[in-house]
Amino acid sequence: MPEGDTVFLTGKRLDKALARKTLLLSDFRHPALATVDLSGHDVLGVGTVGKHLFTRFSGDLSLHSHLKMDGAWEVYPSGRRWRKPAHHARVVLGVDGAQAVGFRVHDLEILPTAQEQRLVGHLGPDLLDPQWTDEHTDRAAAALAAAPDRELGEALLDQRVMAGVGNVYKVEVSFSLGVTPWSPVSDVDARAAVLLARKLLAANAWRFDRSTTGEQARGRRHWVYERTRQGCFRCGGPVRVASQGEGVHQRPTWFCPRCQRGPSPG
Repeated sequence: MPEGDTVFLTGKRLDKALARKTLLLSDFRHPALATVDLSGHDVLGVGTVGKHLFTRFSGDLSLHSHLKMDGAWEVYPSGRRWRKPAHHARVVLGVDGAQAVGFRVHDLEILPTAQEQRLVGHLGPDLLDPQWTDEHTDRAAAALAAAPDRELGEALLDQRVMAGVGNVYKVEVSFSLGVTPWSPVSDVDARAAVLLARKLLAANAWRFDRSTTGEQARGRRHWVYERTRQGCFRCGGPVRVASQGEGVHQRPTWFCPRCQRGPSPG
């Protein structure tokens, strides 16, 4: 599932292409929205809340979408051939000079803009909220610490704690805190975990080539994530991978037995 920084940047690119323009094409290829036509509405802007995207139109209307595991929004100049198969397109929005195509996007819904909170009100503070304050930090830290026996990795992925962390950041935040993702939340400073997650997402919010190490060279961007072949970027030792979570929430999880203390699968 895309991380919050990917969704944030996707929203910014959509906003740049569509905002302050009149919608000339509205093509919904989704059973529940097949008869909806937004042509003629002005695009007011595109905003994100955690991993949720809202495209806002005149007339107090918003289009909600979620990328889930395989979704993507792409922007093309008008008339340009799409890079992905047309049968994967769920919605096409066209303005003068550009088309925005949502491929395999999920949870598509048209709703009054004033009701957006109905879909995101359950989320914790958005780590990329430009209005972030110490109060947001306190709320997220309190929510994280509220279940001290919970596995840290699962707690970090819980969007009700703080919105935006995906599997990459779950793995890399745990590494930077020096504990395995299977460690109980009580083993870390909850406030430090929140601030670290926000710092890493903010550092990558404006680029798709994500780096948690501060280096941009290929193969040097992550501490342990997907480094079973290269080894730990810090100590050079072997990196292990095991599953964490149950059912649809199960995720491959990397860790360094040398650099990270705490429990891990046998």
